[in-house]
Amino acid sequence: MHILTFEEVCKRGFAQDKRVFIRADLNVPLSATGEITEDTRVRASVPAIQMALNAGAAVMVTSHLGRPTEGEFKPEDSLAPVARRLSELLGRPVPLVSNWVDGGFQVYPGDVVLLENCRLNKGEKKNDDALAQKMAKLCDIFVHDAFGTAHRAEASTYGIAKYAPIACAGPLLAAEIDAVNRALANPARPLMAIVAGSKVSTKLTILQSLADKVDGLIVGGGIANTFMLACGLPIGKSLAEPDLLSEARQVIDKMKARGAEVPIPEDVVVAKQFSATAEATVKASHDVAADDLILDIGPKTAAKLAHKLTAAGTIVWNGPVGVFEFDAFSNGTKTLAQAVATSKGFSIAGGGDTLAAIAKYDIADKIGYISTGGGAFLEVLEGKTLPAFEILQQRSRTPLS
Repeated sequence: MHILTFEEVCKRGFAQDKRVFIRADLNVPLSATGEITEDTRVRASVPAIQMALNAGAAVMVTSHLGRPTEGEFKPEDSLAPVARRLSELLGRPVPLVSNWVDGGFQVYPGDVVLLENCRLNKGEKKNDDALAQKMAKLCDIFVHDAFGTAHRAEASTYGIAKYAPIACAGPLLAAEIDAVNRALANPARPLMAIVAGSKVSTKLTILQSLADKVDGLIVGGGIANTFMLACGLPIGKSLAEPDLLSEARQVIDKMKARGAEVPIPEDVVVAKQFSATAEATVKASHDVAADDLILDIGPKTAAKLAHKLTAAGTIVWNGPVGVFEFDAFSNGTKTLAQAVATSKGFSIAGGGDTLAAIAKYDIADKIGYISTGGGAFLEVLEGKTLPAFEILQQRSRTPLS
């Protein structure tokens, strides 16, 4: 997919003395006292802002924060803590501008302002056309740099891109697009996917989409239990969805018809109750008792899957394969995480629990690309064209002038 990048816009000199509107993802967690508790997203927004400043632009940045009610400002919905943190990171004042949609504020080339929580604007979530046009009038260049919102067609993510004179992808969004294309559009083979979670139903469309693309589909968690049940294996009282056995079998059959596979666990780690202190027992998959809970893949299965991952050309990873938060049931996830880290293939990982596993095993620097998109990452895996990608592709055909 071809999308105009902000880097290209800047290199060609189109940002000099222009008004640049950056849609960032600054939706950070806040403490009860309104302090930022984790600032990764704020730090990740800096390259786009600095790129605009270096190009001599007048810079406006906005983001959503939390789930405010449109038109009803509350102090806890304010981006004020983000403005303070941005000021520290950029080493310059970053004024916070309220009630900005109709203009009435000044920003000069070489300066940056933060526009208050965009979801306070009436019509934001419904992508109101009049609101989008007002936003577009504020700028000469719109920069979408919030992959976490790329699956939503909202006024500040989609509508503004329709009407701004130039619409392009910021460095974060461009990197996500490149990583997704590398992993799914033109992958080095073999392409392996790890899809894990509690329910098949929440990731059924992902499994069905990947079944057409990947050479190996590793399932974990409650999803693996459903697949085991579909293969006639006992799962005791483990979490599963018996009403989706035919769908699981369809995925297995579709993969098999292509010469690909869904490896079913040969051994598992079970316990009698879901607890960090529960006694862990390794059992062959066909020996699971009626009162057993499957909480991890077994060591034999983990070793075989790790071998496949180490030899992969591309790896897509979404979800831990066991209850890795409990040490007794963490070996499967740890083994596969280390295999992904040591593989010479390109890896892309996403999803909250996946990021937590990456942090726990300290392998972030060994993953090819870590997506922070959450829902957007899952929709990409489902094979959907994200609204942000769609509109930026359309706008990329507009000549720069």
